[in-house]
Amino acid sequence: MKSPFRKTSGSGLIRQSIECYKSAKVVSELHQDTVLIIGSGIAGLSAALELATLGVSVTVITRSKVPEDCNTHWAQGGIVYRGEKDSAQHLAEDIMAAGGGLNRNSFVHYLAECGPDYLRYLLMQKVPVKFDRDSQDNLATCQEAAHSISRILHVKDSTGKAIHDALLAAAKQSQKITLLTQHTAIDLITPDHHSLDRRSLYEPKRCVGAYVLDSQQQRVKRVIAGHTILASGGFGQVYLHSSNTEGTRGDGLAMAHRAGARMINTEYVQFHPTTFHKKGAPNFLISEALRGAGGRLINAQGEAFMTRYDAQWRDLAPRDVVSRSIYKEMLRLGSDCVYLDICSYLPAEQIIARFPNIYEFCLSHGVDITKQTIPVTPAAHYACGGIWVDSDGSTDIQQLYAIGEVACTGLHGANRLASTSLLEGVVTGLDSARSIVGKSSDTAHYDEQLIPPWQMNSQQRADKVLIRHDLQRIQTIMWNYVGISRSSERLQRALRELRHLETDIEQFYRNCQVSDDLIGLRNAVRTAIIVTLAAWSNTTSSGCHYRDEHEQIS
Repeated sequence: MKSPFRKTSGSGLIRQSIECYKSAKVVSELHQDTVLIIGSGIAGLSAALELATLGVSVTVITRSKVPEDCNTHWAQGGIVYRGEKDSAQHLAEDIMAAGGGLNRNSFVHYLAECGPDYLRYLLMQKVPVKFDRDSQDNLATCQEAAHSISRILHVKDSTGKAIHDALLAAAKQSQKITLLTQHTAIDLITPDHHSLDRRSLYEPKRCVGAYVLDSQQQRVKRVIAGHTILASGGFGQVYLHSSNTEGTRGDGLAMAHRAGARMINTEYVQFHPTTFHKKGAPNFLISEALRGAGGRLINAQGEAFMTRYDAQWRDLAPRDVVSRSIYKEMLRLGSDCVYLDICSYLPAEQIIARFPNIYEFCLSHGVDITKQTIPVTPAAHYACGGIWVDSDGSTDIQQLYAIGEVACTGLHGANRLASTSLLEGVVTGLDSARSIVGKSSDTAHYDEQLIPPWQMNSQQRADKVLIRHDLQRIQTIMWNYVGISRSSERLQRALRELRHLETDIEQFYRNCQVSDDLIGLRNAVRTAIIVTLAAWSNTTSSGCHYRDEHEQIS
């Protein structure tokens, strides 16, 4: 029996159906020598630029109207480099200490050793970023939570924006890179699931592209690609309070799960301790760098409380410790937030110069951080787990890569060390690109005529009120039952409610015309279940995953 991977079809009825389909000559949106990248953040753009440098054509898609609408662009803090008297060993030790020792040691040491060189290559030489410098024109480094030394590079309080702007400008100038906005991936195309030749079931699982909704033209494209890279980010928006952009609904995680990819460590959801809290205002992230610069957390009674929970690191303890500490203080005092005091520790001119965006945002919502404390609460911030990947970003599905927050390299273990995520995006982006080029000659083309076009189920438009209501239910369930603190009873209730909700949402999805927000809703509930099941199965508290079965707050 011959395989469709060698461009031959079968016999009898199978052959007739395939030949009939081929006569329609459906044309793929991409050539199979092109790489499809889903996501336009630091990981996706790093991969795209390296692929372009190596002579490969790339198409980058994003569901957003503008590619700047991603978590990278919002990142305020910084990116790990190497400080004075620092070493790869010191960085590796800090990463593993924050991760509760559950990290993948080999990748931790690899990133700690090679990361600074990758950063220098991409963000200083290839695409220069103007990182802050001291009075002697040396790169200025700062210290953030759980780092034992100053090693963080920054561009004031908008490091992610500066990096993303530089990468995006370079990508737009490249003749090898096509960037498509308002294009939402619906599902990955895997021959064992989508091929007209059902004998593809016997072949190793592989990904040959994706079905993609072009929201401007309101049509679904069948995108065939030689390799596909998921760089779609995390899933912060499945929680009621999140520092993430609107599109972080777990799209990549849910698509990969439906395709059969392996998921690991998804219970480890990092909550950022400090996002701006005021009715009517967004959960704007108040950077950890404020605490690194001397800011202190105080409760509703004006007391500095972090020494009660972590005498060694205090306000610069790992994020899971700080988030739980704030959570406990709020429960203990019945308050809906705590406060961050920077005005007592830095002069006004230094605050404005070092944190201009935070200053302007807070001022626009009635808080002058040079004179007043900042009301803050924790919010879902970063997914430490995700799609299992090898060191080069390859998944257990052939021709499918995952990089950045959607993937789990094992770097973060049970908790992410501050400012490592941007560096991980650079490293995995570059390595995935190089891996694809190294494997491209060994990758067999799939007979794309065996992949049918997307079939619209209905022309009925989905009710936006129902979509919004269902998403709010998911977010509320996740925040209350699968949040900063978890218990068996809460997790059981979350699973019951989410499973019932997914049944309704799946029917809703299949009975309506496909749209970006409906795709997002379907992915959000699937992601919520993935996370909740992982949390349920892990009965041991570690890092971001905290089980409080018997704890009393007093």
